Amino acid sequence: QVQLVESGGGLVQAGGSLRLSCTASGRTFSNYAMTWFRQAPGKEREFVATVSWSGISTYYTDSVKGRFTISRENAKNTVYLQMNSLTPEDTAVYYCAAGPWGSSSSLVEYWGQGTQVTVSS
Repeated sequence: QVQLVESGGGLVQAGGSLRLSCTASGRTFSNYAMTWFRQAPGKEREFVATVSWSGISTYYTDSVKGRFTISRENAKNTVYLQMNSLTPEDTAVYYCAAGPWGSSSSLVEYWGQGTQVTVSS
């Protein structure tokens, strides 16, 4: 089992920044690719970004490329999502997930509980 706990969400004005963190406990963190998903009200959960177990490879959905950066510190069992130039369209609950490399939620083995990000215009 892997337990994932997100933090860092909140309310920010458009154009601002937030950094989300997700800390893992349980099984070996470095065994897993780590992924951020988000779910806006009334919409399906969507892929945001993923980072390989080593931290070398990353992949982003087109809408966040150039604005968001995913990274990880295996020594701290933590993955981060730095979010810059936020827009109201980024408002969602953000979920941390662990599993094999890939962008599909069907691959996820473990989910965090989510953290709310609200961007005001």
